[in-house]
Amino acid sequence: MSKLISKPQMSKESLLPLLAQHILEQGLGGASLRPLAKAAGTSDRMLIYHFGNKEQLLTDVLEHIAGIYSAALDAGVGDEKAVTRQQCVARILAQGREPAMQPFMALWWEIVAGAARGIPGYREAAESMMAELLGWLETQMPADDPDPAGGARYLLTLIEGSLMLGMVGHARTAREGLLASDLSPS
Repeated sequence: MSKLISKPQMSKESLLPLLAQHILEQGLGGASLRPLAKAAGTSDRMLIYHFGNKEQLLTDVLEHIAGIYSAALDAGVGDEKAVTRQQCVARILAQGREPAMQPFMALWWEIVAGAARGIPGYREAAESMMAELLGWLETQMPADDPDPAGGARYLLTLIEGSLMLGMVGHARTAREGLLASDLSPS
């Protein structure tokens, strides 16, 4: 008698980490159904079965990736609240520059470029991700900050600009700009 070896049941939840890994490695350009299915060890039909359509699949995968990114940010900045806006910026920029965060940053800039080009779905994805990040940043503001919502928006603008400048080889420009605003990590 031969024993049947059963494969683990495939589900949306079991597929998301595999799809996320593929998109983080290949970008959204490699996010057509066949390459995604191959990366997940399934068929494109099974992906549609689990997600309904490609748009929902990408929405769900990007939400999954945003959750991973958020958890990495939380782990990187720690549980202790920043005492100053400067400390808040320094922690977030340090985390954003970590090598493990670079696939997330590359994907983020790909989404931003897609939104700028008017590619369907990219602007909505960027708006959703930015709203989540902004909400998270408000929780990171110093306890005695006089305007946590406004401060979070100000810091988000500086952080995004600084990380983007660093990605295109202008980390020094970003540092000098932060120094001019008194928010540079020393």
